[in-house]
Amino acid sequence: MATVAVIGASRDRAKYGNKAVRAYRDAGWTVYPVNPREEEIEGIRAYRSVADVPGEIDRATLYLPPAVGVGVLEEIAAKGVGELWVNPGSGSAELIETARALGIVTVEACSIVAIGKSPGAYW
Repeated sequence: MATVAVIGASRDRAKYGNKAVRAYRDAGWTVYPVNPREEEIEGIRAYRSVADVPGEIDRATLYLPPAVGVGVLEEIAAKGVGELWVNPGSGSAELIETARALGIVTVEACSIVAIGKSPGAYW
């Protein structure tokens, strides 16, 4: 079964960081919400950091402002995440260049759509 870390997961159901948790769960993925301020999101234990997630992570999907996202890239690289999806609004030239320099496979696209779900279905 595939695993995904939703970095910037949110309890706010209107935010994409929450919609991603629900969409991936509905698609059958093992979901690891990552948010240092939350204990649980959508009934799933949340983790303070990518490093705290147990086991391997096949995909990470980023829902943070670019300036904040750059700060988690070294942790993503150290964890050996298979690929990083940089969602609209989370990317910048600096973030993409830094991720690639760290050897992180990056995809700039909406990860919810990529798994065959529509963000609009999650309100």
